[in-house]
Amino acid sequence: MATSGHVQKRRAIEALRSGVPNRDAVTELGSVQAHIEERFAKQLEDAKDDIGNEMQTPGLLVTGGFGTGKSHLLEYLKHYALNANFICSTVVISKETPLHDPAKIFRSAIQAAVVPARKGFALTEIATALNFNSVAFTDLFKWANGASAGLSSHFPATLFLFEREKNEEIRDQIISFWSGDPLKVGELRSWLRAYGEAGTYKLERVGVRDMALHRFRFASRLAVAAGYSGWVLLVDEVELIGQYPNFKTRARSYAELARWAGRLEGQAFPGLTAVFAITNTFTAEVLYDRKDEEVIRGKLWDTDSLLVSQAERGMRLISDGATQLKEPDQAMIEDTRDRVQGIYVQAYGWQPPPLSVERRPTSTRMREYVRRWINEWDLMRLYPGYAPDTEVFDLEIDYSENPELETPTEDDSGELPIE
Repeated sequence: MATSGHVQKRRAIEALRSGVPNRDAVTELGSVQAHIEERFAKQLEDAKDDIGNEMQTPGLLVTGGFGTGKSHLLEYLKHYALNANFICSTVVISKETPLHDPAKIFRSAIQAAVVPARKGFALTEIATALNFNSVAFTDLFKWANGASAGLSSHFPATLFLFEREKNEEIRDQIISFWSGDPLKVGELRSWLRAYGEAGTYKLERVGVRDMALHRFRFASRLAVAAGYSGWVLLVDEVELIGQYPNFKTRARSYAELARWAGRLEGQAFPGLTAVFAITNTFTAEVLYDRKDEEVIRGKLWDTDSLLVSQAERGMRLISDGATQLKEPDQAMIEDTRDRVQGIYVQAYGWQPPPLSVERRPTSTRMREYVRRWINEWDLMRLYPGYAPDTEVFDLEIDYSENPELETPTEDDSGELPIE
């Protein structure tokens, strides 16, 4: 009968087999990217200091081939950041969560957000942790009401109400608004009127895209006021940018990459810092071979030079600012095999026979080795005497343009939210 310890080990094994890392896998296996861990630790320390200076700590972009451990590394960094008291959100770029759409990125980030030592919905946990009598909350309130915050008046108004309102339904609606849901202006004004503050806040109409940026800025400072160190975004599969057929969509995506990496002047999000993962062939195949920088500049400079400038910063981050994952050498592969074998033994109470490691000269994919080991151990455990032989095929990354990914941003319709 499997104990809770065995179940944890088996969860780790199944996550390693599938290549979709979870907490158990990263806890058991750890990370072999010490140079990136060191940079990330410094990034977190800087993030704490930069809040007081109204600065956004520059993000980190990591690059590696398919199956080299980028997603595993992001999951490892997530738990590192949680232990350092940061709120963490993992966002996987996809058709439903395109990098060029801040509203969809925010919605994904806030739904995925994890609060250290808490299991509830992130913004509810953060909001209920606020101490209204603390200096931190006073500073938050002053900041939200100041011009330098650059916030819609919806945020200081709802913060004012959240502090005073005893009606839990109203407080829940306020948290829902902070989380991305619309809030009717008439209803908000009626709540303010009850406190004699209906004329204090303008409650201007704000587009969906801009409101998402305000929510990012507000949520990160709200987390700090509640006693957390900040908010970490972990963004995976950034290479999907290359499949957008529309050059303007790619330009917006590069610009958003630059924004969340803290590379745009006047666009700081203090308390927020990010790590991105992208494939290592993107620069050669998309930026150079497809000549994205030339295409974007040539087609957009006359009509939107600001977007071109912002997009170029994102492209330069990819081409010149990425940190390469360490490729597995023989020693790393053997060490990983021994650690994975140790997890397997504890998961199934079965000792695999010695398994040699032959490093494929053309392969840097640790996932390939891990999956082969686990599958072969399974076969030998279930069918004693069987000698499995695994055949491996290389999988090429496809950057071909995909029209199905071309979805409009939530502001493209020209409509404004019912805020």
